[in-house]
Amino acid sequence: MRVSNSIYLDYQASTPTDTRVLEAMLPYFTDSFGNPHSSSHILGWRSADSIESARFEVASLVGALPEEIVFTSGATEANNQAIFGVLAANQTDRKTVLVSAIEHKCVKEATYFFASQYGHRVKEVPVLESGQIDRAAFSAMLTDDVLLISVMAVNNEIGTVQDIAWLADKAQRMGAIFHCDAAQAPEALDMDVVELGIDLLSLSAHKIYGPKGVGALFIDSSLQNNFPPLVHGGGQQNGLRSGTLPTPLCVGFGVAASIIRKEGAQNRHRLKELSSGLLENLRKANVGFSINGDAIDRHPGNLNLEFPGIDAESLINTLQPSICASTGSACNSGIIQSSYVLKSIGLSEDRASSSVRMSVGRFSDEEQIAEAAKKIAEAISSISA
Repeated sequence: MRVSNSIYLDYQASTPTDTRVLEAMLPYFTDSFGNPHSSSHILGWRSADSIESARFEVASLVGALPEEIVFTSGATEANNQAIFGVLAANQTDRKTVLVSAIEHKCVKEATYFFASQYGHRVKEVPVLESGQIDRAAFSAMLTDDVLLISVMAVNNEIGTVQDIAWLADKAQRMGAIFHCDAAQAPEALDMDVVELGIDLLSLSAHKIYGPKGVGALFIDSSLQNNFPPLVHGGGQQNGLRSGTLPTPLCVGFGVAASIIRKEGAQNRHRLKELSSGLLENLRKANVGFSINGDAIDRHPGNLNLEFPGIDAESLINTLQPSICASTGSACNSGIIQSSYVLKSIGLSEDRASSSVRMSVGRFSDEEQIAEAAKKIAEAISSISA
């Protein structure tokens, strides 16, 4: 995708809203603006019906029942609600929470915070060089004291796809609750919460060409009776998440979910061709690089590349405004820190600082890929001179 003079290669950070999604949303800002919780008039009814249709589409994307989908402000809130709900409602003697070492920061931060609030302990499960969960370590850590396990389906930095079926089965056999942050998953693979044995699952609309500001949490019906809300108020969504639902955003989420459910498989093949094409163009330009993460089990549009001896921040700055990509670094209190995900898969500080994440998406094409590779090669040559 081109935006003015920029080639967008940061689809795992956010996706542009599909025009079909935007067109479906627009009427709910004007004619159909009624509060979906206003149950006494036609505009309220219309908004409520539209939200329930969207809820059905989001549920269908992951094989859930509509009543198991709770709309949230995004995946961050969904992850927080999942972790809070399990720990706050815990009446058992189980006090351990397992998270992978490469979970998204909102999962890790929420887990440590709520564990400290409710008297639980957190253990991080190590990963292999590929980013895959270390199965031996996971099996050893999975005891009858484990209450909750949280492992993301697809990593947001290195694109590694986890074997969620195996992990959830192990959790179920031990009697632990399994949560999956699936924000990055729909673009990469099909997911069915029933087939996979998932108890809680988080989604984000803006990762699937929907609007920012809306996400969802799947809560298995067996957990809902004792699941406390994170947000209190008027008791909307069966008391699981209060607040007036943003009809346009929910409608957009539903349309985005429907599109990716119908077109996902075909698009994944195309993403794989485009990402492979970017690698081939870099090789032809004699650019040295190595791929971080699993070479096979990865998001088809993700490329996390180490350019030896090249400072990633300098490279991205040099590429402005031509190429939009990212380092995966976290900026805390104004201090740039190398990615903990890359360190967790064994990269040194220097290697992590030489790594760039690029991701292609629905609106990428071969011309953009060829031009991006050329500009990257020129930028590296300039930095190395």
